[in-house]
Amino acid sequence: MNQQPRDIRAEFQLLDPRKFTDPDLTAKGETRAHVALDKLETLWINTGTLCNITCAHCYIESSPTNDRLVYFSLTDAVALFDEIADLRLDTREIGFTGGEPFMNPDIIAMLDEALGCGFEVLVLTNAMQPMLRQRIKVALLDLKSRFGERLKLRVSVDHYTKVLHEVERGPGSWQKTVEGLNWLSENGFRTAIAGRTCWGEPEHSERAGYARLIEANGWTIDPQDPMQLVLFPEMNERVDVPEITTACWNILGKQPSDVMCASSRMAVRRKGADKPAIVPCTLLPYDEAFEMGPSLADMLKSDGGNFKDGAVKLNHPHCAKFCVLGGGSCSRAE
Repeated sequence: MNQQPRDIRAEFQLLDPRKFTDPDLTAKGETRAHVALDKLETLWINTGTLCNITCAHCYIESSPTNDRLVYFSLTDAVALFDEIADLRLDTREIGFTGGEPFMNPDIIAMLDEALGCGFEVLVLTNAMQPMLRQRIKVALLDLKSRFGERLKLRVSVDHYTKVLHEVERGPGSWQKTVEGLNWLSENGFRTAIAGRTCWGEPEHSERAGYARLIEANGWTIDPQDPMQLVLFPEMNERVDVPEITTACWNILGKQPSDVMCASSRMAVRRKGADKPAIVPCTLLPYDEAFEMGPSLADMLKSDGGNFKDGAVKLNHPHCAKFCVLGGGSCSRAE
């Protein structure tokens, strides 16, 4: 019999304060694992932390009032695209995350520029009012007509039931997200769903639930394809998790290239800063100890603290919980 879905986040133990304090050694004195950048496959741009809703457990604390990361500008985005070309990084994909990307006044121009440069583009969205404004819909249809399937949108649907989705996103959020997904599907956009695994439910049961939702609405999404239905492990840096050592790769049967920071970086614009900042991934937007400099060139040679010759030392709970143990990756756009 399938386990009844429930919110299991309150059942976790708190993080041991001795963990994740030394870039080189774990609390047990073992050598901390690190991950080198094999190739900048995906460059993420955080469009800003402002969002139209406030979720109960948003790792980046997006809300209608949080502007700790201010709106990223078209000028800064173009500079990054030029740098990718100048450094010959052969980056395949530009990802846009937030906050809610469609609240950024430059979002359509940035999408247009990225697609025009030949990148594939992935936008993470809640598919609610900001995306469904008439001006945005017209612009998205224009981008789709010119660039086709190189534009993909991934919509957050935290559970396949209205009740649990609204536990996370608030009353009234379910129908608005369904309307957004209906519009994307009706207009032939390349679309995926992002769900959560915090409900104490086996993956096969969760995928079956999403399959029923998808079939009922006629969405062209394969719930068995992990690229089209991405189920993310929960992120809470206050929750206890093992530290990752160099020995863990063999123990877990994994290798550093499996981890997100082997193939991606993210650009943010902190409130009050005069330049963008490059960070290892989408999960570490605020921690200045993980800042790798204002440019991609600086990122490639970052050294000291949590970095060694551009490699990232896995000195944060998200590195363990989400990426290594959880197998999560924000870029799943194949």
